[in-house]
Amino acid sequence: MRGAHTAGRRWRAGLAAVLLMLALPAVAERLDDREALRVSQAAIGRTLGSYTLTDSNGERFTLEQLRGRPAVLSLVYTSCYYVCSGLTLRLRDAVKIARDTLGEDSFSVVTVGFDTPNDTTERMRAFARERNVQVPGWRFASADAETMARLVRDVGFTYFPSPKGFDHVTQTTIIGADGSVVLQVYGAEFATPQLVEPLKKLVWGVNLDRTTLDGLVNTVKLFCTIYDPASGRYRFDYSLIVEIVAGALALGIAAAGILAALRNVR
Repeated sequence: MRGAHTAGRRWRAGLAAVLLMLALPAVAERLDDREALRVSQAAIGRTLGSYTLTDSNGERFTLEQLRGRPAVLSLVYTSCYYVCSGLTLRLRDAVKIARDTLGEDSFSVVTVGFDTPNDTTERMRAFARERNVQVPGWRFASADAETMARLVRDVGFTYFPSPKGFDHVTQTTIIGADGSVVLQVYGAEFATPQLVEPLKKLVWGVNLDRTTLDGLVNTVKLFCTIYDPASGRYRFDYSLIVEIVAGALALGIAAAGILAALRNVR
């Protein structure tokens, strides 16, 4: 019986490996940076489907359920202690700043372990805990091999097995409220504005109708919230409002002068 169970586990692991290899957007002996970038960029504008995932608490959910607000998606494997760890730590800090700037519920965050069946629910939970990720609403999730195959293909994520684990593109995918891929952020040491600026546009740029109060407020937030490199955080720049008001007054005075001149001509 023990031999049968062992054979069954090996068969399932082999099947998972085959499915994951079929998921790779390009097949080669090693990661081709140019091809990986092409595949990644080709995903922009693509509407993602419904992928059933299981978070670190054992709760099942789909990416489709996250629609209605933007989302940030990263793909890692839990036995990666350098690049994936560094990406998660950088993302943790950037997400905190983005949430402070845009609001706690302004966007969702999901990190998925692509090394099935090794990236289990338990390992994803440990991965988050070891990196001290305590950000509300950030889900660390796993999936079955078939689901993972579709997900990595659709978001343009390329990876290959290597002696050290996996060679893979390091990307963070920004998804719009409609479920479409908006932008890919590359590298494990990306600058904070690379993540926050597109999220600003997605969160505040949806309604810029200046004839409504919400639209006017969003317009002011979008253009007057700026990144301060000295503090590494975003702040509201009141000087821009002063300039806008001053410009409006100047235009008003100029318009009044023109009207007065026209009356004198008559």
